Amino acid sequence: MDGILYNGFLKMIGPVAGGVPVIYSFITFGLLYIQALSINKLVNFQRMLQKPNYLTGMSYLLITSLFSEWQTLSAPLIVNSILIWVLSKLCTLHNNPHARAAIFNVGFATSVATFFYFPSIAFVLLIMVGLTIARPFKLPEWLMGLVGLAAPFYFFASWLFLTEKWKVYHYPGIAVTLPRFHETKWAYAAIILVLLTVLVGIFFIQNNLRRQVVQTRKSWYLFFLYLLGAVLVPFLNATHSFSYWVLAAVPVSAIAAGAFLYPDKKWFPLTIHWGMVTLSIIIGYFL
Repeated sequence: MDGILYNGFLKMIGPVAGGVPVIYSFITFGLLYIQALSINKLVNFQRMLQKPNYLTGMSYLLITSLFSEWQTLSAPLIVNSILIWVLSKLCTLHNNPHARAAIFNVGFATSVATFFYFPSIAFVLLIMVGLTIARPFKLPEWLMGLVGLAAPFYFFASWLFLTEKWKVYHYPGIAVTLPRFHETKWAYAAIILVLLTVLVGIFFIQNNLRRQVVQTRKSWYLFFLYLLGAVLVPFLNATHSFSYWVLAAVPVSAIAAGAFLYPDKKWFPLTIHWGMVTLSIIIGYFL
C-alpha cells in the first residue's frame, strides 16, 4: 500500500543510505521530533488545554517510543507530517482571511498524502466534515476543496499519459480487511496502558470542554474526527503491519496530555508516565 512518492523517496536516498543505514534512523528521529513540536504548538496555539505546556509533544515522543514499528521510517510516518499540517489549517480556518486558498491547499495536501500511503485517502472525510465544523457552508469554498483534492490525481494521470506509463501502472486500490497483531506481551501491555490513558484523557477533556470557547471546542472535535480516521485507515490495507497505526499517535498524544495535566491526584499521571518510560526501555533495549 506504499505510494509512488514514498517508493521514489526510498530510491532517492537508497544509494547513500545503503552504505550508511543509520541515515534512516536520523530521518525517523527528525520526523518524530518535528511532528512532536508541531502538534504541541498547535495544541498550545488553540488553547486546547488549561495552560500552555509541553505535555502533548512529550506524549507523542513517549507513545511512539513504545512500539518498534513506530520508530522506523515508513510511509504512514511521513504522512503524519502532512496531516498535522492539514489539521492545523483546519483548526485555524475560522479566522483565516484567505479561506479559499487555505481550503484548496488542505485538499491538495491530503491528496498528496495518498501518494505516500494510499489508504490515507480515508482522511478525505476529515476534510469534508472538518469544513462543516470549522466554517459555515459556502459552495465556492467546498468547490475549491474538491478542486484541491482532484488536482494531484489530475497531474499524476497527465504524467502517466504523457510518459505512456498508464498501460503498465497498477492502481493500488483498497482492501477492507481485519487488522492482525503479531506483538509481544510487552507490546500488548503498552497498548493497554495507552488505551487507559486515552480513556482518562477523554473523561477530563469532556469535563473541561464546556468551559472552553467555541473555537477550542471545534478544534477538539477535529482531533476526535482525526482519531476516527486514523483508526479506520488500518482496516483499508491488504497487508498487516502495526506501523499503520502510527497515524493515531497524533490525536492520542493530545488526549494523553489531558490525562497528564488535569487529575488533581498527581500519582496517576506519574504512574502512567513512568510506566510508559519503563515499557519503552524494555521494548526498545531488551527485546
